[in-house]
Amino acid sequence: MAAGGVDGTPVRGRGGGRIGPGMGETCPVAPTDETAQTQPPASPPVPPAAPPAGDGPVRMPGWLPRAMVLALALYACFQLGSWAFDQLIGLLINVLIAFFLALAIEPAVSRMASRGMRRGLATFLVFLGVLAAAAGFVVLLGSMLAGQILDMVEDLPAYLDSVINWVNQTFRTDLSRVDVQDSLLHSDWLQRYVQNSATGVLDVSTTVLGGLFRLLTIFLFSFYFAADGPRLRRTLCSVLPPAHQAEVLRAWEIAVDKTGGYLYSRGLMALISGVAHYVLLLILGVPYAPALAVWVGLVSQFIPTIGTYLAGALPMLIAFTVNPWYALWVLGFVVVYQQFENYVLQPKLTSKTVDIHPAVAFGSVVAGTALMGAVGALIAIPAIATLQAFLGAYVKRYAVTDDPRMHGRRGSRGGPVRARMPKALRKPGAVRKRPQDTPGEGSKAHG
Repeated sequence: MAAGGVDGTPVRGRGGGRIGPGMGETCPVAPTDETAQTQPPASPPVPPAAPPAGDGPVRMPGWLPRAMVLALALYACFQLGSWAFDQLIGLLINVLIAFFLALAIEPAVSRMASRGMRRGLATFLVFLGVLAAAAGFVVLLGSMLAGQILDMVEDLPAYLDSVINWVNQTFRTDLSRVDVQDSLLHSDWLQRYVQNSATGVLDVSTTVLGGLFRLLTIFLFSFYFAADGPRLRRTLCSVLPPAHQAEVLRAWEIAVDKTGGYLYSRGLMALISGVAHYVLLLILGVPYAPALAVWVGLVSQFIPTIGTYLAGALPMLIAFTVNPWYALWVLGFVVVYQQFENYVLQPKLTSKTVDIHPAVAFGSVVAGTALMGAVGALIAIPAIATLQAFLGAYVKRYAVTDDPRMHGRRGSRGGPVRARMPKALRKPGAVRKRPQDTPGEGSKAHG
C-alpha cells in the first residue's frame, strides 16, 4: 500500500522527493513551479580562487637585504684597500728595504751592544761608518770623473782627427774634421736633443730630490729597526702564545743569518770582480785603475740587472781617452766576465753562503725583478733563503732507499727490475709452468 496523505497525494521528503513505497526512501521528482520559486537550485562547488598576480605586494626574503648590504660593504672595502695599497706601495717597499738593511747590520750592532754600548749609539756608529765610506767613494769617483771629462773635452779634436783618418784610410773616403763638426752642430737631432734636455732639467731635479727623500726614509726606518730590534721582537711576541713566540724568534735569527750570508757572498763577488778588472786596466795602462776596479766591483754587485752595464760604462769611457781600441777591449772583457759570473761564479757562491740551489737563486732573482724591479732582485735571494730555511724545519724527511737509480745508475741490462724477478724468469725465453699444465702435478694436486 502506497504511503500518502489523507487526500491520496504522496508525502514529500525534505529534499522535495517522494517517499518510496515500503522503505521510506526519497525519490527525486521533477520540481514544480512552486518548488522552484521557494528553493534555489544547488550550484556546483567552486574551488578557492588564487590571489591575482600583481594585485598585492610580493614580499622579499628576509636574508636578501642583508646579503646585498654585506656584498656592497665587501666591495667598498676591497676598493678602499686597493686604493690604499696603490698609494702606499712606495712606502711599503722602502720599509721592506729598511728591514733587510737592519737585518744586515744586526750582527755588528749586537756585537757592540753586548760589550756595554747603548744600542742606539752602536747603530748610529755603524750607519756613520757606512755613510762615510759611501761619501768618500762618491767624492773620489766624482773628482776622477770630472778630471777625465775635462781631459776628454780638450783632446776631442785629436780623437776626432784620428777617427776620421782611420775611416778615410779604411773606406777610401775624403772626410774632414770641419765638415763633420758642421754637420753635427747643424743637425736636427742635436737641436732636438738640446731642447729636450733643457725642458727635462726640472724632471731630473724632481727625480733627484725624490731619490734623496727615499734614501732618507730608508735610513730612518732601518735605524729604528736596528736600534729598537729587541723592543720590536718583544712587541711581536706579546700578542702570540709561547709556542709561537719561539718560532718568531727563530725566524728572526734565520733572517739575520741568511741576509748576512747574502751580503758576504755579494762582497766576495765584488772583490773578485774588482781584482779581475783591475788586472785588465793595469795591463791596458788605463789611469785610475784602483778606483775604477772598486767602482766596477761595487756597482755591478749591489745594483742588480743594470749594475753591470753602469759599472762597465765608466772604465770604457776612461779607456777611450787613452786609446779608442782599449774601450772595445774593456767592453769585451765586461761581457765575457759577466757570463762567467752569472753561470759559474754566482751560483756556486750563492749556494754555499745562502744555502739555496743555484737554479732557485736564479729563479728568485727573475721573480723578484718581475714583481718589484731592482729592489725585488736585490732582496729576492735573502728572502727565499730565509723562507726555505724556516720551512725546512717543518718538512718531514725520510731515509732514502738504497737503490742504484738514486745515484743515477741502472746497472746491467734490466737493472734493478731483474734483481726482483724470480730465478725461473731471469733467463730470456723462460716460461714458468703452472701446476695444471703438467699432468702428474695436476693429478697430485687434485688427488
